Amino acid sequence: MKDKRILYVSSEVVPYLAENEVSLMSYDVPKMINDQGGQIRIFMPRYGNINERRHQLHEVIRLSGMNLVVNDLDMPLIIKVASIPKERIQVYFIDNEEYFKRKATFADEEGLMYPDNDERAIFFAKGVVETVKKLNWVPDIIHVHGWMAAMLPVYMKHFYKNEALFSDTKIVTSVYSQSFDGTLDAEMINKVRFDGIPDEAISELELPNYENIMKATVRNSDAVIIASDALSPSLTKFIESSGKPFLPLKFKDEFAGAYTEFYQNMLL
Repeated sequence: MKDKRILYVSSEVVPYLAENEVSLMSYDVPKMINDQGGQIRIFMPRYGNINERRHQLHEVIRLSGMNLVVNDLDMPLIIKVASIPKERIQVYFIDNEEYFKRKATFADEEGLMYPDNDERAIFFAKGVVETVKKLNWVPDIIHVHGWMAAMLPVYMKHFYKNEALFSDTKIVTSVYSQSFDGTLDAEMINKVRFDGIPDEAISELELPNYENIMKATVRNSDAVIIASDALSPSLTKFIESSGKPFLPLKFKDEFAGAYTEFYQNMLL
């Protein structure tokens, strides 16, 4: 993997948020590729419960300042950056006062999902792509982790389909069992349609529950990695019948070689 450029786009990453299935793999996989000589960058949202002082986040003025349109509203994009201690891995944080200031990730103190989580996911996807464009850094592979990052493949394949920068970039999505109850906003599909995304690419978003969001993500990815042993049978079947190359679940002691081989054989 030496000198291959891989962009990791994740809902959650250790050490900035608590350890769970998504946040741990979003650290372990980039570290593995970094150790193999790959060039990597990580993007995640800058949730309000991330301690900026402790983790030494700082704003990158040259990357901040543009407005992104979400559901016909202009939303300012702020970019912050930090380095994972001892690993020399740069992490970029997508920030916006309206979407990410609150002191939690996905739900309030009552456990209720934030009603604008769908817009946060759209803003995050657009923010990642616009920042990578400004960096003029062309990834060979984009690897997506977690449902807050799930709109990235949809927007890459349609909204940004004519961007020459990404003409050879391949997208792989890791699908986890870590989900949410209920649905995101019922208007989510119309907010995505607003950006000219065709209905056949997002039909599952008519009912934007966790499983349907991940199905739309799989539909718009080039390859899939099953990252949990507790996926629902229907989601597993959808992946297996999607026609996309997919990697079955690999546990911690065996994922390194399997992921590298999958990248090389199915995406590069």
